[in-house]
Amino acid sequence: MKVLVAVKRVIDYNVKIRVKPDHSDVDLTNVKMAMNPFCEIAVEEAVRLKEKGIATEVVAVTIGPKAAQEQLRTALALGADRAIHVETDERVESLGAAKALARLVEEEQPGLVILGKQAIDTDNNQTGQMLAALTGLPQGTFASEIKVEGEKLQVTREVDGGLQTVELSLPAIVTADLRLNEPRYAKLPDIMKAKKKPLDVKTPADLGIEVASKVKLLKVEPPAERKGGVKVGSVDELIDKLKNEAKVL
Repeated sequence: MKVLVAVKRVIDYNVKIRVKPDHSDVDLTNVKMAMNPFCEIAVEEAVRLKEKGIATEVVAVTIGPKAAQEQLRTALALGADRAIHVETDERVESLGAAKALARLVEEEQPGLVILGKQAIDTDNNQTGQMLAALTGLPQGTFASEIKVEGEKLQVTREVDGGLQTVELSLPAIVTADLRLNEPRYAKLPDIMKAKKKPLDVKTPADLGIEVASKVKLLKVEPPAERKGGVKVGSVDELIDKLKNEAKVL
């Protein structure tokens, strides 16, 4: 079974986000970029399926600028066999990414597609679901456990009320949640080997699609700074502040 796993280039989660002075976008000047954490979990799960003998090949895919090949090489170092880069300098929204992935699903015919449930830069949580709609494949979102049994896939999902287990027919689409696994670190020998693994570059035109965003970014604002707390001398004073200052009572 071939596993297609999607990854995205985002700002490293340890970096403090800066907004451009004109509030037009996030400032990416000299900012460390990395693979989206949920995508790392997706890659790890695909590699584990290969190590168990369930998957025969793991193909990593990304849509983005030329610099995004760095994240594909990271996926290759973590255990993916080959990579596909859909290169574009456009700002790609969820639907554009889903369209590109849908075309690659047609070309590659994977038995399973794994994505992170969302990217930490946009937090949209849309691409996996849109991909399922475009391809007509069954989906298991927010996965905390995956079991492959023959031509069936059992996905344990994290829902508001606890856990829900669904059974899907393969091929299927899964989006990885935080507790699905703990991603490994790439070893130096694997990083060196990744440089020689095949990486195919395509364009949206090669796939017969357009990925340009239909959404116009108007303004970006940093979150409001939190104010320091105060100590109160009595319950009556606390109730007074909650009622007259915080306006929550």
